[in-house]
Amino acid sequence: MQRRASTLTLNGLDLRVTEWGPQSGWPVVMLHGIRGYGETFVGLAQALQPACRVIALDQRGRGGSDWDPARQYYTNAYVADLAALVDTLELAQFDLLGHSMGGINAIVYAARHPWRVRRLVIEDAGPGAFEASPGASRIRKELEQTPTRFDDWNAALEFMRALRPTVTEQAREQRLRNMLKPLDGGGFTWRYDHAGIAATRLHPDPAQVVDLHEPIRAIACPTLVLRGARSDYLQASMLDAMTALNPRLSGIVIADAGHYIHDDQPALVHDAVRDFLLPAPAAVA
Repeated sequence: MQRRASTLTLNGLDLRVTEWGPQSGWPVVMLHGIRGYGETFVGLAQALQPACRVIALDQRGRGGSDWDPARQYYTNAYVADLAALVDTLELAQFDLLGHSMGGINAIVYAARHPWRVRRLVIEDAGPGAFEASPGASRIRKELEQTPTRFDDWNAALEFMRALRPTVTEQAREQRLRNMLKPLDGGGFTWRYDHAGIAATRLHPDPAQVVDLHEPIRAIACPTLVLRGARSDYLQASMLDAMTALNPRLSGIVIADAGHYIHDDQPALVHDAVRDFLLPAPAAVA
């Protein structure tokens, strides 16, 4: 599978973009969650070959992208970055997928740019999940209690095992390879802007928190919502409310998966997304 990595200056920040598949393939843009990174979608990108050009953005403050000195880790800033990416890559129309925080950003972008998004996939995100779910409380607690450094790799791996007990050891190793960087004096610290992201998540500016109900109503394209059957984040009642708000939305519950669906049940997620997005139309040069 072809893989390309580049850095684009978008809204004053250098942001890393990873692509898989032929340049001529149908574009599918993917957005990760709050502590994620673009490389998390490598398996899904493989499942969409050879039809698709998968484009994964390391959103500001994560992966190989710049940290934001102004700590603008809010939906409007992320959506502006996505809009700049789409314009820079000259994507007239594309499919869009987002997990958790990335799902929020995908919903809002699709609502604001209905002519650009052909099909939308939302992975375990929706109205109320960010604010009031048990998963939201868990994520806030994790951000409060996350260590700033680890003495060695094994210490980091033990932390990740406790944090993500349901995912495979391979998935935990991949997460750490993309989330950690070595310290000069030994040990490891986070590659992502933990302090800035935690501050905006734990003490958000109320004026910058987006209510997703209106964006859900405004989505104009066929949309697939994936919910993990064991998810503590997107509740079953929330999924029902989303599909009631907009008939273009349909939901699938992924068995034996929590909030991190594509880590917990990759094969089931690959099948669901492939069935929804393929056959993809031919990309326009």
